[in-house]
Amino acid sequence: MTSGTSGSGGTETSGSGDIARTLELLWDTGRRPSRGPKPTLTLDRIVEAAVQVADTEGLEGLSMRRVAAELGTGTMSLYRYVPGKGELLDLMLDRVQRPSENPADLGDGGWRSALEALARATLALYRRHPWLLHVNQSRPILGPSALDGMEKVLTRIRPMGLSDPELVSAIIMIDGYVVGAARTQLYQLEAERRTGLTDAEFWQAQVPVLKKAMASGRYPVMASLSEDTFGPDFDHFEFGLQRILDGLEVLVERRHRSTDPAAGGS
Repeated sequence: MTSGTSGSGGTETSGSGDIARTLELLWDTGRRPSRGPKPTLTLDRIVEAAVQVADTEGLEGLSMRRVAAELGTGTMSLYRYVPGKGELLDLMLDRVQRPSENPADLGDGGWRSALEALARATLALYRRHPWLLHVNQSRPILGPSALDGMEKVLTRIRPMGLSDPELVSAIIMIDGYVVGAARTQLYQLEAERRTGLTDAEFWQAQVPVLKKAMASGRYPVMASLSEDTFGPDFDHFEFGLQRILDGLEVLVERRHRSTDPAAGGS
């Protein structure tokens, strides 16, 4: 589940199509024709094909013509189901955000495990669909998948005892952190693909100069760091996630003490 914090520099923008028509398609509230030939396509097939195109070719490869080719049909036939690319993108966003039906996927029942599971699931979502990082979702169209996901998470974290805006802010905080980590990982992959150098080869090329810099005495603290400081074995994502959750836990405990006289609050 994404909360609309994917950044403002995307190549596409959610909500850029006909909002009313997009909502009709998302919630299946539009009128259906009672006469005429039986449709040869379905909206679900079109959206799935569009996601497949974006997954393999990126947003730059996504077009109504390309999706039609993926489905083996003419471009104009798609317009019977979806007005254009803007509306199609919003349908794609809601499709990939479908929450898991397995309650265990949101942890063991506590609010901390729920947010932890949400962070990992969101990171996995961006890895499966890197094009999401190139969509400005600051104004998302809220379809059933997005609301189902939000409902499931809010249900699990409501016992935190925070105000409603604070609960939503906790989700936004987690999403913002994950987006940053996912974008860094994506940029690393793109850099390797474009340059032909692995991450290890890139840093190895700088070693001779960096050794001289460290020996100069100009950077005493950095020169004193252990050899594994910048190694690949340290999980920076997990470290940062746990520190965010630690901070939220301090807040939750403080609120509990302030509202429960038996806990020593004033």
